[in-house]
Amino acid sequence: MKKEIKELQTKANQIRKSIIEMLSEAKSGHPGGSLSSAEIISCLFFKVMRLKPDDISWPDRDRFHLSKGHCCPALYSALCLAGYFDAKALKTLRKTGSMLQGHPDRRAPGVEMASGSLGQGLSIALGMALAGRIDRRDYRVYCLMGDGEIQEGNIWEAAMAAAHFRVDNLCGIVDYNRFQIDGRTEEVMNLEPLMNKWESFGWHVIQCDGHNIEELLESFEEAQTVKMKPTVIIAHTVKGKGVSFMEHVVDFHGRAPTDEEKKIALAELREIEKISEAKGD
Repeated sequence: MKKEIKELQTKANQIRKSIIEMLSEAKSGHPGGSLSSAEIISCLFFKVMRLKPDDISWPDRDRFHLSKGHCCPALYSALCLAGYFDAKALKTLRKTGSMLQGHPDRRAPGVEMASGSLGQGLSIALGMALAGRIDRRDYRVYCLMGDGEIQEGNIWEAAMAAAHFRVDNLCGIVDYNRFQIDGRTEEVMNLEPLMNKWESFGWHVIQCDGHNIEELLESFEEAQTVKMKPTVIIAHTVKGKGVSFMEHVVDFHGRAPTDEEKKIALAELREIEKISEAKGD
């Protein structure tokens, strides 16, 4: 188990380095929320979900939908590491004609559905989950949402419908880093009491440290045991996690690092890897 946790953390660190490199190359994009979701995506793609990168249409695959589509660099990095496409494609992020656009769409192998306007992802994931029930498939659907986007009403319409139809193969994850493009969520539109809100809508709610691999795995395992209701995992995270000058800084919600910032960020991430290896974590 300890070895597995270390491997998943290594994947998360690799995802973070790719995020910085992609965004620096593109000269645009969203580092803050991409970095905060690295462990969540690492756990899903390299442990939790049933996937076949060499058969992207496998009908029994688990589905992942990135509702906060602007954080696609984290998703693209995971898909690349999992073998869905060659690493050379990462350098084409946000470039004309690239399959790796600023919001993901189905040109990218492994992407189930395009992510555009915020607030729509949970409805899409609910549709996927209901389709699985109709088709008598036992796949699960995971939907990663931003905390800012769950201020939108469409999220709560989907939440109400999912509970009503007792969709227990649906698992939502909130990347709760407490920042959105206009500032702190508590100042823009306070989300608390967030756990109580989801519970009142009929969901099973789990809270965890979104950067703790062991806690995340336990949360996903618990979600798989819940029957007759959907589950949401509120993952408490840090915006810009892993890069000191980006952490808790709203400016890096949507500003790519400069060339100099890229060097500093990658050096910090490499140092984190060295410390982890030295400690045997």
